[in-house]
Amino acid sequence: MGKARRLGIAAVVVGLVGVLSGLGGLGYARYTFGGSVVSSESMTPTYGSGDRIVYERIDAGEVRRGDVVVVSAPERYGPGGLVLKRVVGVGGDRVACCTGAGADERVFVNGKPLQEPYVKDGDAHGGYPPSYDVRVPEGRLFLLGDHRANARDSRAFLDDHGGTFPDSAVRGRVLDDYTVPTALGVAMMVGVVLVLVAVGLGIAAMVVRRKARAAVPPAPPWALQS
Repeated sequence: MGKARRLGIAAVVVGLVGVLSGLGGLGYARYTFGGSVVSSESMTPTYGSGDRIVYERIDAGEVRRGDVVVVSAPERYGPGGLVLKRVVGVGGDRVACCTGAGADERVFVNGKPLQEPYVKDGDAHGGYPPSYDVRVPEGRLFLLGDHRANARDSRAFLDDHGGTFPDSAVRGRVLDDYTVPTALGVAMMVGVVLVLVAVGLGIAAMVVRRKARAAVPPAPPWALQS
């Protein structure tokens, strides 16, 4: 097998691997993950305005207490916008506020005080409403912001299903571990590099083939006579 042919075969193989790696990583990333920029202070200090987040698209049944989720609720927040909130109660939970005073105030879930080290200034209440006691219907979620004094969350809609949101409104769960998205990014970059290498191999194959043709001496005139 000639050198030019070997280079040509290598170009095709490397190119196919690169395309599959790049497009596969891109397709999986677009299907599995999403990204957004935080536009409010309702989730400070966990996430502040201007922070970039990556979220994993999940089914409604995968939502758990404590998750920070991206929610689409145009009937409450207007069309086209996504909001960031923390899941405090899921279907069947009883969420009540508040017991204690000052920094000792606690939200209760199913009769147990919720430890919330993430809330801003340790303020689990936020000052409004004075109290609430909600039984979360099945298929719905009770959502709160981490900055309780500056969050328009379930407490603002208590007269509508106890302020709860349908779990189908969840678009994704915010990731703290970027291992998988990073790996997909690397796979896409590797795919691009392999495609460039394949182009280089293809050019090398053409050069070798031209040199081989130029190295063949022309046949003498007598050799063409019959």
